[in-house]
Amino acid sequence: MLINTSNNPVTTIATILAAIGALHWGLIGLCGFNLVSFLFGELTSLTKIVYILVGASGLYVLLTLAKLLVSPSVGSVK
Repeated sequence: MLINTSNNPVTTIATILAAIGALHWGLIGLCGFNLVSFLFGELTSLTKIVYILVGASGLYVLLTLAKLLVSPSVGSVK
């Protein structure tokens, strides 16, 4: 399990938003329930902003994970 140990608030917020987005898609897949539309309305400006923020957060977390996986670990022995 990956745990966010970063002191960077952008990484922390992005991780939280990506997790919320994953739960949202889980609700849609399991129950057909769109929580964002329920809370903010069908494709209102606020709904679009939420979707954009969650999508950008997912991309940020994915790129951060890729960077982490590609970079050599600090404690590796050569």
